[in-house]
Parts: sequence; C-alpha cells; structure tokens
Amino acid sequence: MTDDGRLLGLFEASSDTFDDKLHQVPTDGWGNPTPCTEWDVHTLVNHVVSEHRWVEPLMAGKTIADVGTELDGDLLGDDPTAAWHHATGPSHAAFAEPGAMDSTVHLSYGDERAGAYCEQLIFDNVVHAWDLARGAGVDDTLPPDLVDWAIGWVTPILPMLTASGAFGQVLEVSDDADAQTRLLAMVGRRR
Repeated sequence: MTDDGRLLGLFEASSDTFDDKLHQVPTDGWGNPTPCTEWDVHTLVNHVVSEHRWVEPLMAGKTIADVGTELDGDLLGDDPTAAWHHATGPSHAAFAEPGAMDSTVHLSYGDERAGAYCEQLIFDNVVHAWDLARGAGVDDTLPPDLVDWAIGWVTPILPMLTASGAFGQVLEVSDDADAQTRLLAMVGRRR
C-alpha cells in the first residue's frame, strides 16, 4: 500500500472510530461534560465536524480568509449524526483524490503538505473519539493500531503541541502502562 493509501486508510479508520462513539451518545447525553474541560459532548462533536468541514475548501486551495466565518458557530443543527456524515463524506473524498496528499493546504500557521494535514486530523479523530466516549459514558477503548500510530506521530512534536496549548500538559504514567494510557497521558488525559 502506498503512503497515500495508508494515510487514507488511517483517516477512514479514525473517522470510523469517532463515528462508532458518536452513534452511542444517549439522547440525553449531548450536554454531558467531556475531558476537554470547556466542551460538553455537543461542543466536542461540533469541533470535530468543523474540522472535517474545513477539509474540502482547504484541499480545493482556499485560504482561511477565503472561507471566512462560513464554518463558525453550531454546525450540528437538530441532527448531529447527520451533520457528521455530511462532513465526513466530502472530507474523505477530498483526501482520496489522486495526488491529493501531495498538494499544499493553507493552514492558520502557514502552508502545509496535505498529507501532514491529514495526519493532524487522524490524530484529532483518535483523541476526540476517546473524549467523546468518556462524555457519552460508553466504552472508551481505542483500536490498538490507531493508538500505536498516534504515539508514533505525536512523540516528535509533543513539546510543540504542549507549548501551543492544543492539548493538556503531559502526565506521568507508570513504566508498565498500556499504550492507550500512555497516549492519553501524552495529551494530558487520564483513563
């Protein structure tokens, strides 16, 4: 499998993991708190939907200024699950275009290779799937292959992510902690 095919597979698997947790949110669970202390379940899902909604315009060459405020606010409406599906179809299609992973996207911090942008979304899908599961009160186990990939991806950039405030401070874990516990600790979360 090519690197592009592997990345697309990871993107699909991470989106499927988030989707699985999303479909388990109880009807009365949208206001539940999540490990992201400022976000309840609704706000967390809105954040991830927003990330996916950004993919299509950015992959089409638009800048953040071009999109403006179009993707601000509540994107979930009355049906969060439908909003999720309406966001992930186009994001997947944009990354699946031949040669798409080698294109350039214009992100808030500057230009980036689309494959690296896809990796960021994979990581967010994985971590936020766990956040969503915790908020929804459902099984929070993540697929081991995605956990291993996420650890490998985040380890070299962890100091930068921590300094940016994108995730919480790294937490200490025991030497014999399992991979998911170690990953979560890297982004300031406890199992």
